[in-house]
Amino acid sequence: MSVQIWTYLFIFLSFGLYVLIAIWSKAGSTHDFYVAGGGIHPLTNGMATAADWMSAASFISMAGLISFLGRDGAYYLMGWTGGYVLLALLLAPYLRKFGKFTVPAFIGDRYYSQSARLTAIFCAIVISFVYVCGQMQGAGIVFSRFLEVDITTGVVIGMAIVFCYAVLGGMKGITYTQVAQYCVLIFAYMVPAIFLSLMMTGNPIPQLGFGSELTPEYGGGYLLDRLDGLSRELGFGTYTEGQKSTQDVFFITAALMFGTAGLPHVIIRFFTVPSVRDARKSAGYALLFIALLYTTAPALAAFSKTNLLDTVNNAEYSTMPSWFSTWERTGLITFNDKNDDGRIQYVGNAAVNELTVNRDIMVLANPEIAQLPNWVAALVAAGALAAALSTASGLLLVISTSISHDLIKRCLRPHTTEKEELNYARIAIFFAVLIAGYFGINPPGFVAEVVAFAFGLAAASFFPAIVLGIFYSRMNKHGAVAGMVSGFTFTAAYIIYFKFINPTMSTAEHWWFGISPEGIGTLGTLLNLVVALVVCRFTVEPPFEVQEIVRNIRLPGEHV
Repeated sequence: MSVQIWTYLFIFLSFGLYVLIAIWSKAGSTHDFYVAGGGIHPLTNGMATAADWMSAASFISMAGLISFLGRDGAYYLMGWTGGYVLLALLLAPYLRKFGKFTVPAFIGDRYYSQSARLTAIFCAIVISFVYVCGQMQGAGIVFSRFLEVDITTGVVIGMAIVFCYAVLGGMKGITYTQVAQYCVLIFAYMVPAIFLSLMMTGNPIPQLGFGSELTPEYGGGYLLDRLDGLSRELGFGTYTEGQKSTQDVFFITAALMFGTAGLPHVIIRFFTVPSVRDARKSAGYALLFIALLYTTAPALAAFSKTNLLDTVNNAEYSTMPSWFSTWERTGLITFNDKNDDGRIQYVGNAAVNELTVNRDIMVLANPEIAQLPNWVAALVAAGALAAALSTASGLLLVISTSISHDLIKRCLRPHTTEKEELNYARIAIFFAVLIAGYFGINPPGFVAEVVAFAFGLAAASFFPAIVLGIFYSRMNKHGAVAGMVSGFTFTAAYIIYFKFINPTMSTAEHWWFGISPEGIGTLGTLLNLVVALVVCRFTVEPPFEVQEIVRNIRLPGEHV
C-alpha cells in the first residue's frame, strides 16, 4: 500500500480511538473537567504528562533542530529535560499541597490579590496561545504532506479533532486520550529510529548506534566523524562543534528550564492524582517516559542529516525519488537551479546553495529518505499528530480554565453555577481553537522556535512568582505583580521587536549582550526577580495567615 493509504488507515484508527475515549470519559462536573476528578493513577498520569509535555516541538522539531544546528541544538534537550526535573522536584509537590489547580488560582490566593490573579490570567492565556499555535502548525505540516492537502486545510482538520475530545471530555477525557497518544507517539518515534540504527550501524539501540561505526554500505567510520566530514566538505558548520556564542546557549537553556517550571498546562497535571505522594510518583514516571524519546532524538537527528546529505547533494534533480517532489508541493522543500545544470547543490554558501529544507520536516521525511517501508512513514505521521494534538488539548484546557474558573467564577461572576461554569469552559475552548488555528496557519517561526517564545514568557512571568510564593514567606502582592508585569513586558517587547517589527536586525551583533529572542526569557526572569524583591522590601508585609500557609507548605503532610 502507498504511504497515503497507510496514513489514512493509521490516522482513522488513532483518531477514532481518541474520540471514543473522550465520549467514554465525558466530564459530568467541573471537577472532572478541570482535574479529572483527582483520581488518576500515578502511572497513568505519568504517561499522560509525558504526552502533554512532548509536543510537536519535541516530536517534529527537536531532532530537526539538532540535525541543522548540531551540538547547538542540544540546548533544547538540556533546557526542557532540566526544566522538567526542576518542576517535578522543586515546585509541583508544593503547588499540589497548596491545593490550587491553576497557576492564576495559586498566585491569586498566595498573593491575596485580584490584581495578581488577573495578571496571572493574562500571562497564562498569552503563553498558552503562543504555545498552542506551534502545535497547530505542526499538525498542519503533517496533514499537508501525508494527506496531500495544503497547510491551511491541515490546520483546520487538526482544530476539528482536538475540539471534539477537549470539549467532550475535559481533563478526564484528555488524560486517557493522552495515554493512548503517548503509546502512539513513542512507538512511532522509536520504530524508525531502531530501523535506521540497525541499517546504518548494525546496532538496534539508537542511543548506542549514535556512537557506533557505520556499516560498509554507508562508508564505514564513526557516524559523527562521517557527519563532521560531510558538513565541512559542503561548507556547513562542523556538526559536533557549536556555532552559537556561549552566553546565548546558556541563556536559551536557562529560559527553557525556567519556562518549563512555569508552564500552566504541565502544572495542572499534578492535581489529577489523589495525593501529594502520588504527584511525586507521577512526576518520576513521566520523567522515564520522556527520557525514552529525548535520549533517542540526537541519534535520530544524526541519522537523518547523514541520509539527507548523502541523498540530495549533487544528485540529478530529474532522478530524485517521489518523496522529494511530494515535499516540494508542500513548500517545505524548495529547489532553485541557479546554474541550470540540473543537479542539486546543497552547500553552506548561501550564494551557491540551491536547496532550502524546512527543519521541521526532518523527522517526518526521514523514513522516506532512508527508504523504510511505507507503513513506517505513515506511523511517524500518526505519532507526530498525537504529539501535536495531545499538547494542544492540554493548552486549550488551561485557556478555558483561566477564563471560566479564574476570570469568570473567581473575579467577574462569583455566583456562577457549576453547570454555567462548565458551559463557559466549553465556549472558551471553541474560541481558543479558532484563534490557535489562525496562528497555526500564520506562524511567527518554525515549531520549536515558536514554542521557545512561550517558554521565555513563562519563565519571565510565572517562575519567580511561583518560587518566591513557595519559598519566601515575606514576598507580598506588590512585589509579585510588579515582577510579573516587568518581566513579561520586557520579554514580550524584545521578542516582538526582533521577530516582527525589525526582523532584519535579529542578528547576534544587534541583540542585547548577544542574547537571541529565544533566550531573552532568562534576562526577563532576572528582571522579574530583582523588581519583585526590591518592591517587596519597600512595601507592607503579607498578612500573618498567608505567611503561615507558606511556611506550612514545606512541612510533611497532605494539607496546608
